[in-house]
Amino acid sequence: MAENTSGQGGTAVVDEPARGPMVRVEDLRRSYGTGPAAVHALRGVSFEVPRGELVALKGRSGSGKTTLLNLVGGLDTPDGGRITVDGTDLSGLGETGLLDLRRDRIGFIFQSFGLIPILTAAENVGVPMRLRRTDPAERDERVALLLSLVGLGDHAAQRPGELSGGQQQRVAIARALANRPALLIADEPTGQLDADTGLAVMQLLRAVVRGEGVTALVATHDAQLLGLADRVLELGDGHIVEHA
Repeated sequence: MAENTSGQGGTAVVDEPARGPMVRVEDLRRSYGTGPAAVHALRGVSFEVPRGELVALKGRSGSGKTTLLNLVGGLDTPDGGRITVDGTDLSGLGETGLLDLRRDRIGFIFQSFGLIPILTAAENVGVPMRLRRTDPAERDERVALLLSLVGLGDHAAQRPGELSGGQQQRVAIARALANRPALLIADEPTGQLDADTGLAVMQLLRAVVRGEGVTALVATHDAQLLGLADRVLELGDGHIVEHA
């Protein structure tokens, strides 16, 4: 077992071989509140996400999808169980280590896009690289490449308010790829888009997984979009109820 120290935030224990799954979740539990009023969002969830695949997570509202994504992304802490991402056991990370993981190895895509209104598309995509203090010339080159990848090379100077919803989500996808993450986590990324635009965005995610060599875990309730996934996991009452 090798150790990878991530600053003062703690030690990340790397115990998965490079050929192992990108995500491994074992007996994951998360509740909110106490006593009879407690809400048990996850009740012993276990699954794996193979490297290089797009895995869709489905389930009705309140089934625990967002809770699960937040835990895998290191945005929340489980009550029990174990999460391993790209060979790193999240329980071995302190706050600084989790911050490093989120910045360097995980890209997040949200339903609400999460773009900064006063920044241009190019500036929004460049934000993660600024936080990482990437060389400006390298940053500008990467931004141009990513905007071209998502079909927005001609919209670099436009601000979010000047873009359609689908274009904003494409900018958000480009931003999520800025620091070359190993894992993309997307929570209902097409939830605010019409059916045709949503399908185009999901097809883009499918192409990104293949072209960029990343792994994606995507929560969606759209049956048409589920058909683009390599595998579908269904959450119900805090459990994985179906593997497809």
